[in-house]
Amino acid sequence: MRLRNMSGNFLLAPIPESSSDYVLHKDIKLAVMGSGNVGKSAMIVRFLTKRFIGDYEPNTGKLYSRIVHVEGDQLSLQIQDTPGCIQVQDDFVQVLDSLSRCVQWAEGFLLVYSITDYSSYQSIRPLYQHIRRLHPNSKTPIIIVGNKGDLLHARQVQTNDGIQLANELGSVFLEISTSENYEDVCDVFQHLCKEVSKLHSLSGEKRRSSLIPRPKSPNMQDLKRRFKQALSSKVKSSPSMG
Repeated sequence: MRLRNMSGNFLLAPIPESSSDYVLHKDIKLAVMGSGNVGKSAMIVRFLTKRFIGDYEPNTGKLYSRIVHVEGDQLSLQIQDTPGCIQVQDDFVQVLDSLSRCVQWAEGFLLVYSITDYSSYQSIRPLYQHIRRLHPNSKTPIIIVGNKGDLLHARQVQTNDGIQLANELGSVFLEISTSENYEDVCDVFQHLCKEVSKLHSLSGEKRRSSLIPRPKSPNMQDLKRRFKQALSSKVKSSPSMG
């Protein structure tokens, strides 16, 4: 099923300082991460507008907000675009630390590399590991995306490389072309929305079960009184012995 009701303008807003005050029921919070020039911003804009803008200026560090429908549920979708300065280099640990707030905020992740840039592919594993450190729950959904699938003449990362990495990390892998196929882009975000929504449903069931009141402990004095009354009535109703 495709996402519906995607018309209209999207909003930009910074990540709230206190997400607990901002989050509403059925909010879906996603983060799109990866090296620079892999098409993260273009993916987000293509998904929200159904249009590909080749010279789109990245709005990294911004939060895109949108109301969408997934399988009959209305969701408040928030997609965080992250800076594209991530590269495998000496200060990579510092770069990861700078993303920690975004990682802690988000509930689902798209890790994007370009098939034309092998170094962007190399950054996926440490990004994935950083997410898992901050989200020890292995159920937090992470999708690895190989973008720019139409530029086969400039390919540096083979499809099997993406598949192998995803298998090693226990993640889902998709290779797409943002510029050529809107449906593929839509499928990526739709799948991630559904996975996060499933986690919401599971956590909601746990919360409801934890709210079931425990039965009150019986009042022993009351039980003794009722037992004496019942015993007394039985004695009165018993036939006398002649």
